[in-house]
Amino acid sequence: MRALVTGGGGFVGGAIVDALLVRGDTVRSFARSDYPALRAKGVETIRGDLTDAAAVLAACEGVDVVFHVAARVGYHGDPAEYDAINVRGTQNVVDACREQGVQRLVYTSTPSVVHSRQGTSGLDETTPYPTDWIADYPRTKAAAETIVLGADDAGVRTVSIRPRGVWGPGDTQLFPRLVTWAQTGQLKRIGDADPLQDFAYIDNVVSAHLLAEETLRTTPDIAGGNAYFITNGEPLGVWTMMEKTLACAGLALPSRRVPIGVARVAASVIETLWRWFGLASEPRLTRYKLDVLTQPCWFDITAARRDLGYTPTVTTEEGLAALKAWYEAGGLDTP
Repeated sequence: MRALVTGGGGFVGGAIVDALLVRGDTVRSFARSDYPALRAKGVETIRGDLTDAAAVLAACEGVDVVFHVAARVGYHGDPAEYDAINVRGTQNVVDACREQGVQRLVYTSTPSVVHSRQGTSGLDETTPYPTDWIADYPRTKAAAETIVLGADDAGVRTVSIRPRGVWGPGDTQLFPRLVTWAQTGQLKRIGDADPLQDFAYIDNVVSAHLLAEETLRTTPDIAGGNAYFITNGEPLGVWTMMEKTLACAGLALPSRRVPIGVARVAASVIETLWRWFGLASEPRLTRYKLDVLTQPCWFDITAARRDLGYTPTVTTEEGLAALKAWYEAGGLDTP
C-alpha cells in the first residue's frame, strides 16, 4: 500500500511512518522541514506547506491513503495562522484526496474539540462541539474535523482519531518541557486537587490510526464519517501522572502549590500582556492550559473498541518503563 503522512517528521507522524514501514507499505512524508532521518529509512520526503494547495495536490498523487497528522499546535499565536494551517490546510488535503483519487483519509484530531471549562468526565463521541472557544487550537481543530468527516462518501472514506495526552519515547514537546521546567525550578503545582485525566501512549495511538485505516479499507461503513476518542483507558490524576513521568528522568514534582485563584488571575494577565505586546512566544500559563491542569478530562473509548477493534496494548506502567529506558539511553539528546 502507498501511504502519505503529513507531518511525518513529528512525534506522532514519525511513529506512524515507522509502523507503516514495518507493515511493508511505501511511505511518503509531507512536511515543512527537511528530515534526512526519514530518507535514510527509505521514506520519500516532500517539503511543502499545507496552505499551498498545489503542493498538497502533488503530495497526494499516487497514494492509497493519507494520514493527515500535521497541524498548528499550541495555546498561543496568530488566529489567522491557526485558520490557515488547520482549517484551510485540511480543506486542501481533502480536496487533493478527491482530485487524486485517494481512497482513505485518516485525520489526527484531538479531544480538545469538545473542551469544556467545567471539565469532561466519561464523555463519548455524541458530545457536541462547544460554542465558546478560549483558544484557537481547539477551535480550528474542530473546524478541520468537521471538514474531514463531512467529506466522507463513496469517493473518499474518512475517519477522525482523537488521541488524548500523547506521550512516550520520542516525545519532542511535553516530556522535554517538563524535564526542563523541573530542572530549572519553573514547574509549580496548581491547586490541591488531582483531577482524573486520560493519557494515550504513543504505540497505542499509532495502533488506533492503523486500525482506522484498515476499517476504512475493509468495512468502511462502520467507521466512515466518525470520530473516535483514543486513550490508554486508565485515567490517572494529572499531577500523579506528571509525578510518574518526571520520575522517569530522576526528577520529582515540586511540593510548592499555587492557589487556583491566583493562577487564574495570572493567566488572564499573561494573555493580555502577550496580546498587547504582540509576543510570538507561547506563554507558560494561559486560561486554556489552566483548564487542562485543573479539570477532569477523561473519555469513553467504547466506540473505538467496538468499531475499530482498538485495545490499548501498552499499559501506563509499561509505557513509563519504556520512557525511562529511552531517557536513560540519551533519548532527549537524539536529534
